[in-house]
Amino acid sequence: MASQDHKFRAGEAKGQAEEKTGQMMGTARDKAQQGKDKTTDTAASAWGRTKDTTDQTGSYVSDKTGAAKEKAGQMGQATKEKAGQMGQATKKKASDMAQSTKETAQAGKEKTGGVMQRTGEQVKSMAQGAADAVKHTFGMGEAEAGHEEEGGVGRDTTTTTTRRTNY
Repeated sequence: MASQDHKFRAGEAKGQAEEKTGQMMGTARDKAQQGKDKTTDTAASAWGRTKDTTDQTGSYVSDKTGAAKEKAGQMGQATKEKAGQMGQATKKKASDMAQSTKETAQAGKEKTGGVMQRTGEQVKSMAQGAADAVKHTFGMGEAEAGHEEEGGVGRDTTTTTTRRTNY
């Protein structure tokens, strides 16, 4: 009976060992599952924080981009307005210069016209005097002004008027 008793105890020890191994395996499984769950939770939390940070960064960049676009639009508008003002000033300045040039040209024309008229009258008078001198030399002209002609008939008097205008 000792042998049976020995077998019985060996079987009982084996059963207890198997039960203990099963319990340890279950505990190990539970610990592994808990580790897995914790890792999954940590990864999900990290992913959520990363997503939030990305969203915040995207929002920040979007806000800054929007502000930069608005500022650029304002600067563009200001530049357009300044260019328009400068264009108007340039137009006015050109108009004023054109008017001044026109007035100067008109004054020059009037002055030149007076000079040309006097010069024309002087040339005409000189030409007439030369023609009279040539006619007189050849005996074809009239008697000198202020002298009686041969028969005592009439007198011719020539008067030339020259007007001088200073400009």
